[in-house]
Amino acid sequence: MARPEWKAALLASAIGALTLAAQAEEHYGIGRAATPEEIAGWNIDIGRDGSNLPSGSGSVERGRVVFSEQCATCHGADGQGGLGDRLAGGQGTLASLKPIRTVGSYWPYASTLFDYIRRAMPQNAPQSLSNEDVYAVSAYILNLNGVVPADAVLDAKTLAAIRMPNRDGFVTDPRPDVHNH
Repeated sequence: MARPEWKAALLASAIGALTLAAQAEEHYGIGRAATPEEIAGWNIDIGRDGSNLPSGSGSVERGRVVFSEQCATCHGADGQGGLGDRLAGGQGTLASLKPIRTVGSYWPYASTLFDYIRRAMPQNAPQSLSNEDVYAVSAYILNLNGVVPADAVLDAKTLAAIRMPNRDGFVTDPRPDVHNH
């Protein structure tokens, strides 16, 4: 899950890398500073409240097609797992001796699903799916988990409004230096 601490660490790492690149360029004549366009290409995070979701929309029906073409090889035809993680099922198992952690049983925010798919999937071609296809695959996975109906069409507004089954299954971190949002 993309937590604020993770994002801050990633930002600090990026700044450190840019500083080292600038120093390498200055001292050794190699490398160059990243352009604003290059930085913008990776500044695509989505907040758990749905902030920064892009325009576009996608249906469960379209998601079924994209999933079968781009995702099923790793995640199984119905998201039951394979080479990649299981994505569907597991509801009611988290308190058991063998919890099944899937999008529907464990993930607290639907926006995180969109963010992860857009940023990292398919594994052999990250960031290759259009926003419409990412909305569609998100809709399909959420449908497999019973979170949205088969006729659902997701966009920035509808995705942000989804309340995941395990939204309240996490506890806040009591450490004073952690910002719980």
